Amino acid sequence: MKVLPKPPFFETSVKNYIYGDDVLNYAKAVDKAAIKYDVDALFIAPYTEIRRIAEQTERLIILAPYMDTLRPGRGIADVLPEAIKAAGAKGVLLNHCERPMSLPAIKETIDRANELDLFTFACADSIVEAKAIAQFHPDIINPEPSELIGTTEASDMTYVKQTLEVIRNLFPDILVEQAAGITKGIQIYDFIMVGNDGAGSASGILKSPDPLALLDEMVSYVRKAKDDLARQKK
Repeated sequence: MKVLPKPPFFETSVKNYIYGDDVLNYAKAVDKAAIKYDVDALFIAPYTEIRRIAEQTERLIILAPYMDTLRPGRGIADVLPEAIKAAGAKGVLLNHCERPMSLPAIKETIDRANELDLFTFACADSIVEAKAIAQFHPDIINPEPSELIGTTEASDMTYVKQTLEVIRNLFPDILVEQAAGITKGIQIYDFIMVGNDGAGSASGILKSPDPLALLDEMVSYVRKAKDDLARQKK
């Protein structure tokens, strides 16, 4: 059975800003914040760190940053789906702007992940691409404009609402997350409160003067959004 995050959730990664023990220490900090605020946290881990992060954290839902669609056998440099699952990954990131994929490859990878109960987290850089990818039914779509990734400019709220409406109208069960250009905790809160299932940050945290303080602040805003949404439903 797939292990999916419960909305609202937080998501982060390290890309290649840090490596080795620093990745593990950051993962532990994310885990600590997730436990502290009782929210689910997605952690996109480098392949080399998936297993030890899985073994040394409690609340993290770990994703691999990519996978190929081969099966056990030949393919010495390819990323085997069974191997990332065995290492502890519960899902896989697809079509990030730093590892773009064709639509046929996205569909094939989603189908392959479904065979293994790995959930799929697909990036899209426009409303048009989000609509196209939604047809393949990934578990999560992150419709972030590529030009904003790694910057200090978050998606315009009009765009955010449009992407939400498009995806919800097509497949209401697909989770939607926003992450590009987020550098402040209040942005996490705002994106969740307008209807997103999750929000996150990577470079916004790791390039900040105090990454661990900002991490804690962002996860605290996920908790605040969760509480405020619960109050609204009463």
